[in-house]
Amino acid sequence: MQRIITQSTRSIPFRLSVARPQRLQAPKALSGVQHATPVIRRSFANSPTLYKKKDKAKKGADPEPVESVGAAEDPFDLSQLHNGISAAVSRLKDDLSKLRAGGRFNTTVLENLRVHLSKDSKDTIKLGDLAQVVPKGGRMVTLLAAEEDHLKPLTSAIVSSNLSLTPQPDPHNALQLNIPIPPPTKESRDKNVQAAKQAFEKASGVVRDARGALHKRLQDLQKKKLARPDDVRNAHAQMEKATEQGHKEVKDAFEAAKKTLEQA
Repeated sequence: MQRIITQSTRSIPFRLSVARPQRLQAPKALSGVQHATPVIRRSFANSPTLYKKKDKAKKGADPEPVESVGAAEDPFDLSQLHNGISAAVSRLKDDLSKLRAGGRFNTTVLENLRVHLSKDSKDTIKLGDLAQVVPKGGRMVTLLAAEEDHLKPLTSAIVSSNLSLTPQPDPHNALQLNIPIPPPTKESRDKNVQAAKQAFEKASGVVRDARGALHKRLQDLQKKKLARPDDVRNAHAQMEKATEQGHKEVKDAFEAAKKTLEQA
């Protein structure tokens, strides 16, 4: 009887040890793993989000070129027209200043003549680079050459031009040529007026071309819907006003020169 009790008491701890397996502690160890696992999951879960933000940033950068294009297509930018008008008026005034008026002679015409220093060469030099042109009153111009060898080429260049001038050697200075300016005649006046008219028509054509280029640009803006219709209409009105003013400047310059030429 005593032996049976001993066995039973000994078996109880054995059974308790079986009832209490050590594996029950595994959740504690796994809890640490579970605690570290969300960190790994967060890192993988956040990476697609970062890529999406970069894609959004790239997409958000697309409107910038559109804004720059819109700024470049300003319908009220009339600089092309204004530059064309300024160039036309400046060129016209320069051409008119070269015409003889009232017996006076523009020395710039002589200075711009091309001179052949050697018959064997096709190279030419501006007369103003070889000699000094000095006006002596309204009917006389003197030419002072740098070298005596240049006198003959200078004389040939002046005689062969369409200026109807005849240089004469100066008796007191071997480097000087005297060029008498003949008084204007009716034929010369008419010729100058005709030349002024041609310069006027050329300048008017430049203004028309500048206006046509701007008109085409405004039509393209309206056709491609790059500008509002109201802005295009207002810009068109400003274009017509600037063109009218440009034609007036050209005409006024021509009329003033024509009056002077006819009274010479």
